[in-house]
Amino acid sequence: MPPSPVPGVGRRLFLTSLAGAAAGVAGLSGCANGSAAAETKGASSAPLARKVPAGTSLKIASYQNVQQIQFRLAGLEVPFKVSNWLNIGAGPDVINAFRAKSLDLANNAGIPPIQAHYQGFDAKIVAINITRKPNYLFATKPGSGIRTVADFRGKKLAFSQGQAQGVVLLRALKKAGLAYDDVKLVPLTSNQFLTALQSGQVDIAPLANSQAPAYLQQYASKGARVITTDVVDLLNLLWAPVSVLNDPAKAAAVAAYIPAWAKGQVWAYEHPGTYEREFYVKTQNLTLAQAQGITKLANKPLFAPSWAEAIKWEQETADLLAEGGFVKRFDVSSLFDHRFEDIAAKAVPAEYRR
Repeated sequence: MPPSPVPGVGRRLFLTSLAGAAAGVAGLSGCANGSAAAETKGASSAPLARKVPAGTSLKIASYQNVQQIQFRLAGLEVPFKVSNWLNIGAGPDVINAFRAKSLDLANNAGIPPIQAHYQGFDAKIVAINITRKPNYLFATKPGSGIRTVADFRGKKLAFSQGQAQGVVLLRALKKAGLAYDDVKLVPLTSNQFLTALQSGQVDIAPLANSQAPAYLQQYASKGARVITTDVVDLLNLLWAPVSVLNDPAKAAAVAAYIPAWAKGQVWAYEHPGTYEREFYVKTQNLTLAQAQGITKLANKPLFAPSWAEAIKWEQETADLLAEGGFVKRFDVSSLFDHRFEDIAAKAVPAEYRR
């Protein structure tokens, strides 16, 4: 096992700080061979109902109201009641909400399901949108002389084990030939990254493409910059707790939601001008020029009928985390509920399936 990625901080303390409040609040802990494995055996394999029963409702995550905006603009509806749209996006927060039973379905990257499994909470992936272009870049603190990933050696890097930003960082380090003990990983959650950069607590933090314009607008004149790479966070997915998917009515509602989720992303991709104004300008307070810059980096939605590529990538990610001692090794195929595998693909035109 490599040395602790944070000098002076033990492995257990480091992992606990990154796991989020979920395990502490719920009084739960454990590894992949604990309760998650036990719950997996009880996961339903019953055929999905073709119709959502009357009275069914779901609590769905919609970070920054993205789903509501896409649904409204595209004229999409779902055949069940959304009892609550939760403004939750970060993986640790989603796991928290899953544990508290205040959330039924969420949109995340590939790493939160791995982290949930490690914590002993069982949930399944039900839909996947493959991303081919990088969604994240690396921002430097003001006044930094860092210009390449190779320059990360010896520097303090913001790291969130349970979020997409974490795996993007680990993959970038591996590609640059840097080991964990070549850098100083500072455990934070993504909503702390900007403050950490501004204060100089870290030298580097991964930021979403949509965050970079505002950061540079404020700090580029003070020497801050961004470093782009070709490291991709491949999976944009929907996932839900096994307890939700074992409920036939809720599982049917999840299956009915997936086509709308896929169609909403296709609509946004096909109507960039409207989406730039209605989302980025009106709700994110970006200029139209900044919004257009983000759109140029946007991925074309891809809902493959088969999850083979996604499973391979997810296994590589889990193995990468295991190499660093962040999780235990396990077979990620247990994270996928194949009853839902081709639903998204069937909902979109052929050009968005390949």
